[in-house]
Amino acid sequence: MPFAQLNGIKTYYEEYGQGPAVILLHHGFGSSEMWRGVLPTLVGAGFRAVMYDRRGYGQSDQGENFREFFLSQRFRPEMVDDLAALAAELKLDSFHLVGQCEGGVLALDYAQRFPGQVKSLVVASTMCHSDGKGMFSVNQEMFPLGWDELDEKVQKKMAAWQGEKRARECYQLFSYLGGAYGTGQFDLRTMLPAIEHSTLILYPDRSALFAVEQAVDFYRGLPNAELAVIPRCGHNSYEQKPQEYLRLLMNFLHRQEHGEEPGFAAGATCAG
Repeated sequence: MPFAQLNGIKTYYEEYGQGPAVILLHHGFGSSEMWRGVLPTLVGAGFRAVMYDRRGYGQSDQGENFREFFLSQRFRPEMVDDLAALAAELKLDSFHLVGQCEGGVLALDYAQRFPGQVKSLVVASTMCHSDGKGMFSVNQEMFPLGWDELDEKVQKKMAAWQGEKRARECYQLFSYLGGAYGTGQFDLRTMLPAIEHSTLILYPDRSALFAVEQAVDFYRGLPNAELAVIPRCGHNSYEQKPQEYLRLLMNFLHRQEHGEEPGFAAGATCAG
């Protein structure tokens, strides 16, 4: 199992394939495990796929006083620092970033600070703004259930992502506020005009967490964005509608590299 020491944190990562690099950024409850169904198609299409567990997630160490770090203003900038350290460790000069939910926030933050390293962005199921509400209020609405009230399937999924020992603790912390979304009001709209990278906004139409209008706000705010909405799909589109998700993802990445649509049926190569 490969680990890298990133800014003092023992960080778990995996990489597969050869070709243009794509770094996969997991959501705020997950870890690199969530990308298992995406890897075969990426690698089969000639990409170098990299996934890692951010600080405190999955198999990566939490560091000193992770709860304080998670709830602090350090969370977003230091997650960018860690990603930059991983890119340096793997000698990646440029790459595509694919972020799911909270991973999309990290992708945008990274592109803003290191624009020359980023080839393109995929921002999937990410909240653009909290509509003037504080994040405590938002999270109480989105995640009203405690650990013991969760469906057993959800508990098992958290255990698969975070490990049996950390699953309960992680769920209670992640559902409290959500690190990348911060402790106050949350709004990415002011930063979007400065991010000029080609960006795919990939959104489901029936997310239980964020209204599809959030995707439109991303689309209108980013200078070079395109918008794709997956119909009859819930929040985790990579899992609920994998063929549609992969078709849109691979079409976008292929166009960024070659300027044309891929000549294969994505459904035939999908895993999951």
